[in-house]
Amino acid sequence: MILELNGIDVECIIGERAEERTRTQRLLVDVRLEIGDAAAESDVLSDTVDYAALTEKVRAALVAAKCRMIERAAKVVCDLCREDSKVRAATVRVVKSGAVAHLASAAATYSSPSYGIIHAP
Repeated sequence: MILELNGIDVECIIGERAEERTRTQRLLVDVRLEIGDAAAESDVLSDTVDYAALTEKVRAALVAAKCRMIERAAKVVCDLCREDSKVRAATVRVVKSGAVAHLASAAATYSSPSYGIIHAP
């Protein structure tokens, strides 16, 4: 099963330039999680990822991280998602708008490897 969290809105320090290190900027974060089917059968929150709680963890992690690169921000979120044992794999997309003149946005996507999948030689 795939669980998606789309458009997590985060105001945080992000960027390499000196002026970017002194003010917050807006990121939009999309998270795609591969999880088991348990909650589809049980209809019980404890059988899935609590996306309300994960949303707040993502926001807090990016505020604390003060990343310079959106690539790093995507990895920070992906690693956070993988801390939940129900998550088999995660893909995170981080979008930063308005940082460069004449550029609508820049985005970075980071995917964790799937665990428990054995590939035949």
